[in-house]
Amino acid sequence: MNTKRNNLQIYNDVADNWWSDDIRWVRTLKNLVPGRLKWFDKQIDWQGKTVLDLGCAGGFMAEAIAAKGAQVTGIDPAQDAIEVAKRHASQTGFDISYDVGVGEHLPYPDAIFESVVCVDVLEHVQDLSQVLTEVARVLKPGGLFLYDTINRNPIAQLATITVAEDILRLLPKGTHDPAMFIKPHELRKAMTDAGLVCGPQVGLGPRGVNRRFDFTFGPLPVKTVIYMGTARLPDVSN
Repeated sequence: MNTKRNNLQIYNDVADNWWSDDIRWVRTLKNLVPGRLKWFDKQIDWQGKTVLDLGCAGGFMAEAIAAKGAQVTGIDPAQDAIEVAKRHASQTGFDISYDVGVGEHLPYPDAIFESVVCVDVLEHVQDLSQVLTEVARVLKPGGLFLYDTINRNPIAQLATITVAEDILRLLPKGTHDPAMFIKPHELRKAMTDAGLVCGPQVGLGPRGVNRRFDFTFGPLPVKTVIYMGTARLPDVSN
């Protein structure tokens, strides 16, 4: 039987256990957050910023950014995951606004966010160019786009499909479609075409293991598998 690829139903399937730490691959997603923030925090002062977490799932990144003082909105197509994110934010005292929706059609006015964060998402979307156009539309002039995604090459496919999905079960089988992975230069062109000015890119990957023998993550000098980066909407008034 062929495995269904780019299966986004997995996020609804595990929604009730999103914050439980009972599911290894969900813990992996949670462990990626501090690794991303080690680099993202150097690109932006979150305090007081209006931030959209595009593809927020159950709220790991949204809550981490809110804890740094940002005013966060999260959006995701997985309705069950959004309901869990709402409940958890209420329980933990975070004032986060959550919506159900997709990146190709963001339900927000123009120029409303000072930053858009989009992690583990771009390699899943149906129309990358449209998503980036929407990102540029909702950013305020001078606003910052922070992202990560997966490179498209044989090593990345080996690491994310064969190793992470099939052998180590760090992700459910079918999570990714390697044909949808994005080479760094392709993403740079797509962001430029959307009107964004590209910033630096760095790698992201395992840096160690914790007491549960789960991977911990952080920035890497190579972008072979996962890479993260920034882009900015020009402020034509300056």
